[in-house]
Amino acid sequence: MLTELVVLFTRDLDKLLTELAAYPSEESLWTVQGDISNSAGNLALHLIGNLSQFIGDDLGPVRYARDREAEFSRRGVPRSELLQGVRQVQELVQKTLGGLDASRLDQVHPRTPPGPGFPSDMTSGSFLLHLYGHLNYHLGQINYHRRLLGLQEDPSSAGQSGTLILPPSLTSGR
Repeated sequence: MLTELVVLFTRDLDKLLTELAAYPSEESLWTVQGDISNSAGNLALHLIGNLSQFIGDDLGPVRYARDREAEFSRRGVPRSELLQGVRQVQELVQKTLGGLDASRLDQVHPRTPPGPGFPSDMTSGSFLLHLYGHLNYHLGQINYHRRLLGLQEDPSSAGQSGTLILPPSLTSGR
């Protein structure tokens, strides 16, 4: 299961990189309107913080002091910084899960997940499945946010001169 989780997290963090690159401008990453209260930039910061804490800090060797409030209040972080943060968390997830002993999946997760609906004895395997679903929930929100706000640039034509900016993990072997 760990190998499959690494593949899935890697694939969908690549999709996050592609979605962030598809926004036509730096400013559009931070656009909110009407009932849309979370910008793509804030959701990206949130995913970086979430995965850094619950995978890197809880299961890996990286200590991470999370500021969840700042994930939703910061504005104007350059796209390059967001992309670098996603790449770093992608590498962190790959290394942490790639080096994790499979028996760890059946043990109680070291931190009780926040919020209602999480049992205090939730295993790390179950929590990793939740984290993967959480990533995809917000990835879908980012895609929908871009399209709903009229930022219609298709990820297949993002970048300069209609060229798609692909993350390195998608261009290997081409």
